[in-house]
Amino acid sequence: MNIFLLSLAIIIVGGTLPLVTCRNMAVAKGLYLGVTLLGCITGLTALFSTSANLLGATWSWSWLHSFSLAFACDALSFFFLMPIFLICPLAVIYSFAYFDKEENSLRTAVSFFCTNVLIVAMALVTVAANILSFALVWEIMSLSSYILVMYNYEKADTRKAGYLYFLFAQAGAMLIFAAFGVAFSHTGSLQFSEFAAIPAEAKLFVFFLAFLGFASKAGVFPLHVWLPHAHPAAPSHISAIMSGVMIKMGIYGILRVYFLLASSDLLIGQVVLVFGMVSGVLGVLYALGKHNLKKLLAYHSVENIGIILIGAGLGMIGVAKGDVAMAGFGFAGSLLHVFNHSVFKSLLFFGAGAVIKKTGTSHVDELGGLMKRMPITGRTFLIGSVSISGLPPFSGFVSEFLVYFSAFNGLKHNHATLLLIILAIISLTVIGGLASFCFTKVVGVVFLGEPRTDRAAQAGEVSRLLTLPMAILAALCLAIGVFPQSFIHLAFAGFTGLLQIGSVDAAMIDTVGTNLALGSRLFLLIFFTVLLFRKLLYRNKVIAKGPTWGCGFTRGTARMQYTGTSYARSVVSFFRPFAIVRESKVQLVKIFPGKTEFHSRVDDIAEVGMQHGLALPLLTLLGKFRWIQHGKVQLYIGYIILAISVILLVSFI
Repeated sequence: MNIFLLSLAIIIVGGTLPLVTCRNMAVAKGLYLGVTLLGCITGLTALFSTSANLLGATWSWSWLHSFSLAFACDALSFFFLMPIFLICPLAVIYSFAYFDKEENSLRTAVSFFCTNVLIVAMALVTVAANILSFALVWEIMSLSSYILVMYNYEKADTRKAGYLYFLFAQAGAMLIFAAFGVAFSHTGSLQFSEFAAIPAEAKLFVFFLAFLGFASKAGVFPLHVWLPHAHPAAPSHISAIMSGVMIKMGIYGILRVYFLLASSDLLIGQVVLVFGMVSGVLGVLYALGKHNLKKLLAYHSVENIGIILIGAGLGMIGVAKGDVAMAGFGFAGSLLHVFNHSVFKSLLFFGAGAVIKKTGTSHVDELGGLMKRMPITGRTFLIGSVSISGLPPFSGFVSEFLVYFSAFNGLKHNHATLLLIILAIISLTVIGGLASFCFTKVVGVVFLGEPRTDRAAQAGEVSRLLTLPMAILAALCLAIGVFPQSFIHLAFAGFTGLLQIGSVDAAMIDTVGTNLALGSRLFLLIFFTVLLFRKLLYRNKVIAKGPTWGCGFTRGTARMQYTGTSYARSVVSFFRPFAIVRESKVQLVKIFPGKTEFHSRVDDIAEVGMQHGLALPLLTLLGKFRWIQHGKVQLYIGYIILAISVILLVSFI
């Protein structure tokens, strides 16, 4: 534990140094990079060093001489610490080259500091052992990430995104603390270890209160509304941390409360599974209809959180049914997808950031032809796209296979459980198909074809400090897919001692891992064999070059290519009314019509519903009380006196 705490202290020092040296930006960035990387490497050492012995370690500190801040590390904490200490240092390397404007030195220094505070807060969230510790570090995590979202605060869209994120973060925190308050009312203790003593009838209430609060942070539909606004507003490496790591703290909270309560109620698993299916399908559907590259990736976070919840829901149902294989593989698939998503989603946000930095736009229909101009970014983005689509031989396939395996193991159950499991399998299939379709759109429109604008045509590859994190994550996506056994065992170790119904047979785990590895390697063998044969067959063949047939047009332009809207239109339209499609109609009223424009967008049904069903009526209601705020100090004093009088009267009664 001492090495772990030392790593957090080093990270805080690394974030503080740029505030002191911000007048010399080169020195500030160098100190920040070196010290923060040292802290993260020390943290990884604490995780995997046998001498550190982090598992089972505890630590407490007296706060205000009245309360105790307690921390402890178990298997679940250990697993969620891995992406924190893996993704965050890569984001730090990325930020070194991403922030290159000297005039923003103070703003950049504050961003560096808040980034490191966020890293430390996330690490402490995973090891918090009582209510006070968790509440303190959870709020620090939310506030620091809010400041990071507001980096470009001079933009109206950024301020709107920041306020929306802050609102959902605090509303979620209120629900979480309310759940903790109910638990405290039954146990009289602030320690998480006492949660299992809560009466059975109160456990459901505590779980669902906490679930809604944590779901807001995780971006579960319909509490995801902040997410597609915050990710495009934040710098790209911050988007990678928030999507790849921070929203997983919501998943951690859901799993932690579930295991603490030790409840085997079937309703918990069923509700979690339904939320997962809805989030997964609608998340990828809205991603398909978006034109902003980072907003599209943000909706894919909603989709993948859905997949994670499907795995967790299946695991919870398995616990309720006493089905060890279903429970074990469900939780393992969920945890492994937490890790995999942190890898390939960070890779995709890094790639999006590189594209935006070189082209100045995030609109997919203003890009094109970047694979030739940005080869490393394009190829690594392609690997991330295949991974997130759940296709072999990359990482996403492995974790989604475990979730499928859990679902198929549960088909022996009957009644409502059987129906939900069948729906889960169908949902996973739909999610995978739509994700593949969406990323063929992204890669095809952004990286293939011809440039649609001059900015895309003039783009070039970004610096090595930006491509290095992408290359590392792309290699990790392939390594997990080809050598999955160790990662599968890590996922199963993530809930060691927390599953109430026993452990999965080790031979079954080894068999699944070995077969997945064999399948991935066979896939690669066939792929490279085909490439080799193609090269040999074309070795001495003369290849003629000529213009592509233009369908009667002798001067083809980039405007003749598919746009993202036209490519996805038929699929998005199929899912109405869940996808609200708004299109401007083009009408030709003249013999020689002038320039025409066509606009199309897909609105989020949850966002529209909250805006028209909650926000606007509430604003209208509050507007009727605006007369109270009139600016007269004497009446304000009168309000205070009246309020005190009412309180005293009530207390005496």
